[in-house]
Amino acid sequence: MNIDLKELTQLAPIFRELFKGYHISRRDPELYTQLSNLQDQYRALFKSLGYELTCDTRGFYYFVPEQMGAQVNKTAQRLALFTFILVEHLADQGRDPLAVLDGGSLGRDELPPLLEKYKDLFLQAEVTTQDELEEKVMRRLTQLGFASEDNGVYRFLAPMHRFLDVCLAVQQDRDLAASLHSALPLPTPVLVADDGEDDIVLIEPVADVASEESEEDALARAMAEEREAQEIDA
Repeated sequence: MNIDLKELTQLAPIFRELFKGYHISRRDPELYTQLSNLQDQYRALFKSLGYELTCDTRGFYYFVPEQMGAQVNKTAQRLALFTFILVEHLADQGRDPLAVLDGGSLGRDELPPLLEKYKDLFLQAEVTTQDELEEKVMRRLTQLGFASEDNGVYRFLAPMHRFLDVCLAVQQDRDLAASLHSALPLPTPVLVADDGEDDIVLIEPVADVASEESEEDALARAMAEEREAQEIDA
């Protein structure tokens, strides 16, 4: 593909934002519009430089981190954990989590009761005070393009779907395991020390290498056994 650098007038700011882990969405109209209009050229250019540009059809762009592994860095784990907590908290209140996390908002005044209710979980992420919650979680959400903040109100943006997808996948695994009356172990995030906290790595959890049967194989076996049982009953 022939790449005309003269057309890529927003190359510098686009690369700068993507390189630091930011998610470019419609909230950034100038950058987003150029990426959308010249997507193939930008993807080809970044690929030649060793970067993979991902376009999510729900309206945002980001770089896939070079190093993908089973362990998630601290920032990603904190943000994922916060999303899990918020989904459960909103559901308990009778509010639609998807409506809130897909363009909805959360007030700063809602953080203290959230922190108190799930203090044991937040402790795993080294978050014990509201200041730490705002610094380590909410500020990172805004810095990386997952949310915006205005006068104490956090509005969630399209990139939050990356974390929502993980939540929904885990919930589907739980529902499936329950429907099969299975005792399959379900993966949980691992909190590890990582110097590169800007990279957001969301991957499918990996089964314990010491196990003779992987979770994927165990799930497939359980589904096969369920089908056999249904055939016998029929």
